[in-house]
Amino acid sequence: MTAPAEPRPILRIERLNAHIAGQQVVEDVSFTVPAAGITALLGRNGVGKTSTIKAIIGLIDRTGTVELDGVRIEKESTYKIIRSGVGYVPEDREVFSKLTVAENLRLAERDDAPRRQLVEDLFPDLVARSGQMAGTLSGGQQQMVSLARALLNTNKILLVDEPTKGLAPKIVAEVAETLAEAAKTVPILLVEQNLHVVRQLAQGSVVLSGGRVVHTGDALEFLDDAELTQRLLGVSADPLAEKTAGKGAAL
Repeated sequence: MTAPAEPRPILRIERLNAHIAGQQVVEDVSFTVPAAGITALLGRNGVGKTSTIKAIIGLIDRTGTVELDGVRIEKESTYKIIRSGVGYVPEDREVFSKLTVAENLRLAERDDAPRRQLVEDLFPDLVARSGQMAGTLSGGQQQMVSLARALLNTNKILLVDEPTKGLAPKIVAEVAETLAEAAKTVPILLVEQNLHVVRQLAQGSVVLSGGRVVHTGDALEFLDDAELTQRLLGVSADPLAEKTAGKGAAL
């Protein structure tokens, strides 16, 4: 009997190279992202995680193959890549500080029927603050605006870059809960330093070192391998220690 064909990944990266100001920051990176769930892109600080995300959507110079749902997009402009169904949540939120929450969300709408009800259900606090200037929000609230902007539209994948960076533990938990809900409807490639959050959310893992992929596989299996996480990430991913600490190891 012929084995069933493997489902096509929603994102396929092959031999991706990228440069910033003439310096190579991503080197011969290849991996795939399944069409469901959350895949964590891991690595120590400065190994090329954010650069990989930016290279995928053409924010930095790159070569190689970037395939979205079976269609190659590496020659397209960033604008067209986003329009083709890639939601991007940048590392530093990048809200329009002098616009209101409602105006930030309205600017992000690209579909004829934006998913306003989903956003209202996931972010009731933003509804209450719709008339507030985004620059006056807390860091956690700005992160919610950034996530909400991506979720307003129907996407094939979300690229989410360090969503819990600099947030208080209570807000980290809220962001993680929101990502878990979002992943029920759209696959996510997640860059995240908090390994407790990774353990909670991710099914797959891709680990970078020096701009290269050095490991791929099941996220929990990777985090449960103390020697491997120590060698590749330089931190412990002991689940008992994470539970006791309440926030987990951070890279």
